[in-house]
Amino acid sequence: MASKQILVVVVAAAALAVVFLPGLAVATEHMVGDDKGWTLNFNYTAWAETNQFVVGDTLVFKYNSPAHNLVEVGGPDFLSCTKPANAVVLTTGEDRVTLDKAGRKWFFCAVGQHCQNGMKLKITVLETGAPTPQPAPFA
Repeated sequence: MASKQILVVVVAAAALAVVFLPGLAVATEHMVGDDKGWTLNFNYTAWAETNQFVVGDTLVFKYNSPAHNLVEVGGPDFLSCTKPANAVVLTTGEDRVTLDKAGRKWFFCAVGQHCQNGMKLKITVLETGAPTPQPAPFA
């Protein structure tokens, strides 16, 4: 009888862990471009496709300033590589952008023709990460 009660408690605890653990996930810090950083001659589209971005994560853009910079823009400006007059231009060489809401985000380098030459990044930020596979419950 006691073993059945212990089994019920274990199953209940496992069920609670499945419900609450995803909310306790630690945010990820993404080094944009990995070891190459934020630079020319890198495929940021392919890089973005190999990463999952969720609310709370941080993007880190490492680059040589003033050779490069970072501008966050909307979709139409991203497509045309147009820096709006009111755009905030980051120039620290190690810019950190916290992903605070779900949706699309667009970034590019506004130095010279860098954006036109592919120094641009488009990501989709998810509300939460994909669920991890759970072990089968006890039978």
